[in-house]
Amino acid sequence: MVRPSRSHRAFQGANGVILSLVVLVTLYPFVNIVARSFSGERQIRAGEVTLWPKGFNLTTYRIVLHDGTFWRSYGNTVFYTVVSTLVAMGLTTCYAYVLSKRDLRGRQLLVGVAVFTMFFTGGLIPNYVLITSLGLKNSVWALAVPNAISVFNLLVMKAFFESLPDELEEAAQIDGLSTYGILLRIVLPLSKAVVATMVLFYSVSFWNSWFGAFLYLDRPELMPVTVYLRNLIAGATGGSGTGAATEQLTQVAANIQAVTIVLTALPILCVYPLVQRYFVSGVMLGAVKG
Repeated sequence: MVRPSRSHRAFQGANGVILSLVVLVTLYPFVNIVARSFSGERQIRAGEVTLWPKGFNLTTYRIVLHDGTFWRSYGNTVFYTVVSTLVAMGLTTCYAYVLSKRDLRGRQLLVGVAVFTMFFTGGLIPNYVLITSLGLKNSVWALAVPNAISVFNLLVMKAFFESLPDELEEAAQIDGLSTYGILLRIVLPLSKAVVATMVLFYSVSFWNSWFGAFLYLDRPELMPVTVYLRNLIAGATGGSGTGAATEQLTQVAANIQAVTIVLTALPILCVYPLVQRYFVSGVMLGAVKG
């Protein structure tokens, strides 16, 4: 076994120090947000909260978590995220698999159409008119269909499918599998890493999205949790009153943004460790040419 040289050990030590600093810098804002969400109004406004809550207070959490509208909005968000992610994964996977076939006629045109949409869009008003004319307003499809294919995710999956050996599909064809059979029984089982990565990308995007719902959903019972919390922030920072109500509203206004970030990020933080082991391998395998 070759012993690492002094310069190599110094390089590893420097890398360790730099990466540790990067981790600390990355974690500090989130830890600060969590501390602010549990802190009192006076300590927050005085700038005394750093990494630990001061003036421990659960007023905002209690108000939000005891509101039935919040839980209905949370359920809407889960439903919208699941449906939109399934639609996006289905369309992206099929499109990427088609583009991975080098002998496909018109392949470059299809790639060009996809890349074109990365730089040019129809605009906000034409999109709104289109969604309305198609009758998609106040439905999950208004959120799922316009954002069904991310070109970045599409190109990553395309590169991954191209890295798979052609001999596997040729053997499957000899065994009598159809195109869809090859995709479902051969390609996708070998693509768990990139599929898990794309599911993570899409689910995070749909979970955090609020502008589409704000634009295309008019009925309050259909709103996702992001729009609910946005309205709560607007009400807390713009409301007024007297007595105890004013004191409670002041507390809510002081840390509502922190509570909002914690409540919306918590589900993603719980799900991420389950797919994290696929994350690096999925992206790297899609970026390496065989």
